Amino acid sequence: MNSQPIHLHVISASVRPTSAARPVARWVADRAREHGAFEVTAVDLGDLALPFLDEPEYASSGIYTHPHTREWSALVDSADAFLLVLPMYNGGFTAPFKNAIDFLYREWQGKPAGLVSYSAGGSGGAPAGRMLRPVLRAVGMVPAESSVAVPGITDLISPDGFLAPQGLAGELTAVLDEVAALAKAPVGA
Repeated sequence: MNSQPIHLHVISASVRPTSAARPVARWVADRAREHGAFEVTAVDLGDLALPFLDEPEYASSGIYTHPHTREWSALVDSADAFLLVLPMYNGGFTAPFKNAIDFLYREWQGKPAGLVSYSAGGSGGAPAGRMLRPVLRAVGMVPAESSVAVPGITDLISPDGFLAPQGLAGELTAVLDEVAALAKAPVGA
């Protein structure tokens, strides 16, 4: 068995300046580091400042003319797996996150992704996760079956960060275990 760490990118999938994605993603990244199977890189979609898709060629061509696309490509390519921390807005995931996915194609292929969604309401953003799964499959990613949905996010963010509800760490561990197993599985398994 390969003992090399899995290169996991935890992506905060919101660009809103006051988004809860950042403190939640920090908490998720810390739990992933504690897990032991991963080398973790935190990625803030807001810091990337990707414009709306502006490449003249299709992403599947792999021909990128803009530095921001080449940098995004290298960052995504360097990951073995992803944990995606996404808010739910109006029943779905954000347009900037869909845009970030659409910039690339080959770089996503065969890589597992765990989902951590949240919302102010009672669904915990689960509808956004359900909406995202077919998009991830369309670019060749392997979404984990397990996911985490965090309801009532506005009550869980404080000046000290994300106040994880009891039991959430265990739910996240199940997602991390599945992502690790998917990342270690032979290609095509």
